[in-house]
Amino acid sequence: MFEGSFVAIVTPFKDDGSLDEEKLQELIEFQIENGTHGIVPCGTTGESPTLSHEEHDRVVELTVKTVDGRVKTIAGSGSNSTAEALRLTKHAKDVGADGALVITPYYNKPTQNGLKAHFMEIANAVDIPIVIYNVPGRTGTDLLPETLADLSVHPNIVGLKEATGQLSRASQAVQLCGQDFALLSGDDINTLPILSVGGCGVISVLANVMPKEVSDLCNTFKSGDIQAAQRIHLETLQLSIDLFIDTNPIPVKTALQIMGRLNGRMRLPLVPMSEENTEILHHTMHNIGVI
Repeated sequence: MFEGSFVAIVTPFKDDGSLDEEKLQELIEFQIENGTHGIVPCGTTGESPTLSHEEHDRVVELTVKTVDGRVKTIAGSGSNSTAEALRLTKHAKDVGADGALVITPYYNKPTQNGLKAHFMEIANAVDIPIVIYNVPGRTGTDLLPETLADLSVHPNIVGLKEATGQLSRASQAVQLCGQDFALLSGDDINTLPILSVGGCGVISVLANVMPKEVSDLCNTFKSGDIQAAQRIHLETLQLSIDLFIDTNPIPVKTALQIMGRLNGRMRLPLVPMSEENTEILHHTMHNIGVI
């Protein structure tokens, strides 16, 4: 259902801090023109924690409208409140998103039974394909493989964005949930390894900057040209690392600013990257030919 390169797209802001809808549409067109298979608005990279409910809804609506069925849209709709996650997921369904990316509840640290109840509540209420997002480094909560296996039997829970940093988890997801379950890498540095054990794609930060390369990596692997996929992986590896030299999405917004595609504006509590880290990022982008 979901395979290939899905960009975790940034949310552009104007200099006054308001949403820049025109710039968002430009970035979406840039992605589609360069072969990206899907757009993921309102994720971590989209600064969803700082968006108002109205802004969140608008970003999802505008993304679906701009994409216009040309590629898939998986709308970020998670929250640490089950009721809020349910509302956001219903909205994603109502405006025509192809799927919903639902993060494990953060801060309140539910048990495995609580996690199961959270996702089942949403999956039972909204008939939309749900991709679970597991990123313990952000949330303080880890969805264990056995819990994932229990959840995967629900027809609306179709995939996992795997961002634990533990490569064994990818293999376990395929082993426990089967080949039809959509395993998506949540870390660009692990996309190729995850593809190699049965993954079907990535929800990518790097694709904001290098959409064609990330798309080509997925396409060449799928076609059986493993050497080409390895080459792209190694060519983009340092930038994948440097895009996390500071808290995401600070580096990727800085990179887009260096490319002249964005003003680099973020919302507090995120602040501009240090001059030293900006120089490192600029150097890497220059070395691999992005600028």
